[in-house]
Amino acid sequence: MKGSPIRLKQKLSPKASAAKAARDLAAAKTPARRAKKAQNQRIGQRSDSDLHHTGSGVKRISIKNNRGFYGKGTKTEKA
Repeated sequence: MKGSPIRLKQKLSPKASAAKAARDLAAAKTPARRAKKAQNQRIGQRSDSDLHHTGSGVKRISIKNNRGFYGKGTKTEKA
């Protein structure tokens, strides 16, 4: 179903779920991630765009471009 408002949880074992939560928390608390979060709060988020952090600063892009990997589709996206 396209655009479903329902978010399904991953089907993980309790042990795997706890390990994932610990990894996610550790990633969210890295100095680089905390700096980006603080910068986002200073700039302010709008409902019509997303913020991208680049080496030269922050770039505001449309949600459509962000979700579709700039029109190339998510299947071609490299991590």
